[in-house]
Amino acid sequence: MYIRDSKCISPQPTYTNGIESEGIVEHSGTKYFAIEPKYNELIPAGQLRRIGKAVRMGIGAGLPLLKNNPKVDGMIIGSANGGLEDCISFLNQIIDYEEGTLTPTNFVQSTPNAVTGYLAITTKNHCYSNTHVQRGLAFENALLDASLLMEQDQAKSVLVGNIEEISSFNYNIDEKAGFFKTEETNSAQLIGSNTPGTVCGESATMFIVQAAKENALAEIIDTDQLHHPENGDISQKLEQFLRRNNLLHSDIDTLLLGFNGDCRTDHYYDHFKELFDDVSVYSYKNLCGEYPTASAFALWMATEAISGKQIPAQVLMQKGSREIKTALIYNHYIGLEHGFILVRKI
Repeated sequence: MYIRDSKCISPQPTYTNGIESEGIVEHSGTKYFAIEPKYNELIPAGQLRRIGKAVRMGIGAGLPLLKNNPKVDGMIIGSANGGLEDCISFLNQIIDYEEGTLTPTNFVQSTPNAVTGYLAITTKNHCYSNTHVQRGLAFENALLDASLLMEQDQAKSVLVGNIEEISSFNYNIDEKAGFFKTEETNSAQLIGSNTPGTVCGESATMFIVQAAKENALAEIIDTDQLHHPENGDISQKLEQFLRRNNLLHSDIDTLLLGFNGDCRTDHYYDHFKELFDDVSVYSYKNLCGEYPTASAFALWMATEAISGKQIPAQVLMQKGSREIKTALIYNHYIGLEHGFILVRKI
């Protein structure tokens, strides 16, 4: 499966590729909000006023790709929560109006499949449509779904991506659970902060993936996942993953690891890094923050690097001696759901 095109809305100026020319944006506090583009040319003003942030970002990232690649055979999104802010608003209406007459807008926009539905209606594309809602493995499952479609010759090209927003309601719940840092932390000091908790991020990252190699930016070789691992499970899964793709540890020259500054779970990445020699190691959550489908941002960053774009020095944790040709993305969400994505230069 090959990546033909990509678009990313994130807490960095990735939408206009400003991260290469302008550098990264440093964030303070525990919320890294996305830098949203102007949607006027993509979404009519009347509709723009009515849609929530997650849907807005998903459309903003997906619609330009569909305009450039109109003949896709599927649209697949991975999201942990969909439009959670709209969902909470609708639930509050149920209480406020005592289950009486409710406005359907918040309900419609809160469903996770609202993005693929809007994109399908706007582009008049009645292709395969699916939204995966599996917390920290939603994006990996979206990639697997797209791969299976192509293997079964049911699709030649597919839009696949993620959407995640910072919801104040959900943030407060996670904060009370001790998920976020209590001290003021700058994004430049997040990695290696060695304190409990992390920071919250959001993004909408979309890709056009295709079965053909022609005009592709990079190849997604494989993806895999692991739930609730015990001692030794991750290294064993890695061995199986590499062996399945006829690769050795020495064939991997670049790692993108989801370090998020939480001393309670970053040890997974430290141990993983020790399994490889002479590799370049990049972080990415000091750019985008932590959220369940952050591996989509890592895939976007890997695609940029493989395509020859310059990666900010602030995310380079270890410099290897080899050019980036085969990159392995390893991410976990709160230490429970672990995903692997293998990407190769064409």
